Amino acid sequence: MSASDNTESKTSLKLSDLTVDNITKNAIQTNSETPNFRFKFLMEKLINHLHNYIRETRLTTEEWTQTIQFLTSCGQISNDVRQEFILLSDILGVSVLVDALNHPKPSNATESTVLGPFYTEDAVDVANGESIASPNKGEICLVLATVKNTRGEPIEGAKIDVWETDGNGLYDNQYENRDKPDMRGRLTTNQQGEFYFTCVKPVSYAVPTDGPVGKLLKELHRRAYRPAHIHFRIYIPDSEYDDLVTALYVQDDPYLMSDAVFGVKKVLLLMSRKLKMQQLLRCMMLKNKIG
Repeated sequence: MSASDNTESKTSLKLSDLTVDNITKNAIQTNSETPNFRFKFLMEKLINHLHNYIRETRLTTEEWTQTIQFLTSCGQISNDVRQEFILLSDILGVSVLVDALNHPKPSNATESTVLGPFYTEDAVDVANGESIASPNKGEICLVLATVKNTRGEPIEGAKIDVWETDGNGLYDNQYENRDKPDMRGRLTTNQQGEFYFTCVKPVSYAVPTDGPVGKLLKELHRRAYRPAHIHFRIYIPDSEYDDLVTALYVQDDPYLMSDAVFGVKKVLLLMSRKLKMQQLLRCMMLKNKIG
């Protein structure tokens, strides 16, 4: 018996005269020869749920064509600094769900939240006390923070990627003339586990509405706004600590209860307070002396 005969007898596929009743079983069985058990499981569930969705909704040819065109548009508008599919995942609540399932936190740990579509890997190292923003980008904000383990012990040498919008509510990679990273940086904790920097006071902003995801939000009559926040990705190289992707939100923001990407959690709310420039400089001088 030839290898092809053996394959045919092993799978017992029926790839002709397929109907509404037998297409799902045969589509799943066609993919069953992969040795990757997890991949096979994922594909089986995907096909099963997708086919059931089509049957349940009696999806029309026109609706499926529109869906394909929508997904194609998401790919066409995406590039190295714009990820429309991440934005789609965010506004459908998928990103929050995947994060919650994969990164459960003990009660005394900082909660995680969505990475978002504007994270880039080209942030430059910023020394404690320096600014992640170029001049005249918005109202100056001072951030003082400490990285600790769940026993309350400070962690030295932790890396923190930070990114945010400017005062106009735009990330640096939303500007066509972007030639270097701005409004973002990479810091390292000192012996006390501290990191501190100046930036722009966070502002509310709309997720991009000029692409297919923006059109989807409009069709759904949904708000496109996110409350004011700063993103953090915290990781400790060569350690067993889990990476933390989180954000801090301004407590009095009007969009906290209608975040377009479902990222807000009460434990991540902070109240900002005004500092006079003299107070700001005195605080920075003190931190630099200690750190």
